[in-house]
Amino acid sequence: MPDVIDLVEKRSDVANAGQAAHSPASVSQPETETPDVSSSGREDHLDRLLHAREAPLTSSLSTISLLLAYLDWALHLANAPGRRVALAQDAAHKWMQLFTPSQWDSPAATDHRFSDESWRHMPFNYFAEAAVLAGEWWAAATANLPGVSNSHRNIVAFAARQVLDLLSPSNSPVTNPEVIKATMEQFGWNFIRGGRNFLEDLRRLADHQPFQETDGFKVGEDVAVTPGKVVLRNELMELIQYAPTTQSVRPEPILIVPAWIMKYYILDLSPNNSFVRYLVSQGFTVFCVSWRNPGPEQRDTSLDDYRRLGVMAALDAVTAICDAKKIHAVGYCLGGTLLSIAAAAMARDGDERLATITLLAAQTDFTEAGELQLFTDESQLALLDDVMWQQGYLDSTQMAGAFQVLRSNDLIWSRLIKTYLLGKRDKPFDLMAWNADATRMPFRMHSEYLHTMFLHNDLAEGRYKVGGEPVALSEIDAPIFAVTTETDHVAPWRSVYKINLLNQGDITFVLTSGGHNAGIVSEPGHPYRRFRIGRRPAHGRYVSPEEWKAAATPRDGSWWPVFAEWLETRSGRPVAPPSLGAPGRGYPPITDAPGTYVREK
Repeated sequence: MPDVIDLVEKRSDVANAGQAAHSPASVSQPETETPDVSSSGREDHLDRLLHAREAPLTSSLSTISLLLAYLDWALHLANAPGRRVALAQDAAHKWMQLFTPSQWDSPAATDHRFSDESWRHMPFNYFAEAAVLAGEWWAAATANLPGVSNSHRNIVAFAARQVLDLLSPSNSPVTNPEVIKATMEQFGWNFIRGGRNFLEDLRRLADHQPFQETDGFKVGEDVAVTPGKVVLRNELMELIQYAPTTQSVRPEPILIVPAWIMKYYILDLSPNNSFVRYLVSQGFTVFCVSWRNPGPEQRDTSLDDYRRLGVMAALDAVTAICDAKKIHAVGYCLGGTLLSIAAAAMARDGDERLATITLLAAQTDFTEAGELQLFTDESQLALLDDVMWQQGYLDSTQMAGAFQVLRSNDLIWSRLIKTYLLGKRDKPFDLMAWNADATRMPFRMHSEYLHTMFLHNDLAEGRYKVGGEPVALSEIDAPIFAVTTETDHVAPWRSVYKINLLNQGDITFVLTSGGHNAGIVSEPGHPYRRFRIGRRPAHGRYVSPEEWKAAATPRDGSWWPVFAEWLETRSGRPVAPPSLGAPGRGYPPITDAPGTYVREK
């Protein structure tokens, strides 16, 4: 035991020395009531080290949380004989249905795993129907059991789905007709190619490289190529100012605050689908924050540091460079949540620089934050804190794993079938390359974010503090343009819609087709895109999400032109474009876009 204690103390001393040597002097102390992420004692260090070492064995999932959820459900079910009888009857009915093909609904109608024509023939149609019926039974078994907490019920239902997905007949080469057909036609060469793919992926995993081949999409050459200059760099971000392409621009510049969970160029992909390039072409001066990819030396960087050194520092730079009295602010995902915090603090303090606020797939209320809440109970966050305590950050692969599990059929099993059983590789494209270019999250910031937002919902409930005083989203007066997507599993659209409850100002709400990323990167001309839009004037009557959706007529096409028009009607008359940077005001051009931070691995 003394050897273990010495190891823990040595790790603590090294971590403390690293914090003292590398933490920037401008990084602030926490303003919000957040969990103590500092060291508290030798025993606490031992516990943290133990939990951090245990985490890889469970994919950073809390087994205690899973066990408590299962016991809650199992004990209540054991004490509900009537419910057990009903489930037994339902199981018997489904067995009878399985052997009565005339009663079947087509599995392809409810599950895309079985959409291929080959699943409609014997015996594979039985396999598919059995998988669908098993899923229906388990959904009924875990739903609406009196006494079980909502969070525990959701965890048990989620765990049951994961097991059923694992056991799906589509995952086995002997029960998947598509694999059998390919094997017969190719004389087994699909398995040879799949084996080569597997070995190649093992090599990439050992070399800490992404599974996807993305060499054809290099930052600054193939993606993130909109011309511009880095005009500000600090320890957290670089600010990019993009070169104008029109003879005149609107006097109100646009500041984009992306999420730092991934690289900023999701909004500046290829030239044909770059949101940044599109706004520049519409006569706006566009600035975008490019966040640093943090390492262990940024472990004590706080969420408020991202506000100060990110949003507020960028606003100051944009104001100076453009001599702007008003600025259009745009926040994407986590960047939108941060922007809403900054906007609320600015409104409280009388800072009226924001002309409009645009929130792209950004939540401000986290009571219905979707399946990510499965990973944000007290037990799970305690384990995650210990993992980050040891590393100084949350690794990109750990975050990616959580997102993949949420959509395991689409992001895990279908890929394994295609890559290893059918021996095919997906053709790389720009969004795939961006998705593989992941970042890390600083320990303190991410812990504060998960606890204050997901666990306690402090921002929506008026407890989140900036500068020692709480901020309220209700104090924001600037018009809001909120965009959300129909199939978003990260920021569900009904959760994003809650901005209508938290702010009584002028809100234009857009619901577009697609998911969290593809719905936002929805350039004009993209096929099969559609959206709904509705405006609630300041102090207008609140309607429920379902009422709003029923009243909003779907439109074909991209929402980008509507957004550009919305900005134009809230902007002044065009003026001559500003220079790139303002050396006389302390913002000289530093380097060409996309800068250096975006290239950090």
